[in-house]
Amino acid sequence: MKRKEDKVGGISSAAVAKATGRTWAEWLALLDKAGARKMPHREIARRLQVRHKVPQWWSQMVAVGYEQARGLRVPHQKADGFEISATKTMGAPVDRAFAAWKDPALREKWLPRTPLTVRKATPHKSIRILWPDGTTLSVNFWPKGPLKCQVVPQHDGLGTPEAAEKMKAYWAEKLEALRTFLEK
Repeated sequence: MKRKEDKVGGISSAAVAKATGRTWAEWLALLDKAGARKMPHREIARRLQVRHKVPQWWSQMVAVGYEQARGLRVPHQKADGFEISATKTMGAPVDRAFAAWKDPALREKWLPRTPLTVRKATPHKSIRILWPDGTTLSVNFWPKGPLKCQVVPQHDGLGTPEAAEKMKAYWAEKLEALRTFLEK
């Protein structure tokens, strides 16, 4: 699949140029010339920071974008597997959304028959979960006013691109179930 060089890794060339001083086409050409196809991710990112003074976050984004554009990495791929996230804004205060995840009886109403282990919970902010298959789930809660919040599950350690796509669809469905439950 041929990628347009005006948008790579979901980030527009204009956004990259604004943050780094170079467009995607310029970064791709520069990194190709430097031999980045044969470099590990960490080396590409470090090179961007040290030689080109790209801020740390943007050096990671440019490195990932380069790897995706050159077929060295597929979407959602990380060093230790695949990671996806989903997001949903709900008409409920953050404390209710947090409780719907933390309290097993409430969770059963929108995420039935799903045994999981809560490893750490920071009230009204985040929950770290061990998923039944051994992967990890981090759920963040963001208040959007007194009666609204955003819920963002991030599922990490997925083994294949297919598993990542499956879980992305799964979390979109489950977040809608949570929204429906909370907005009753």
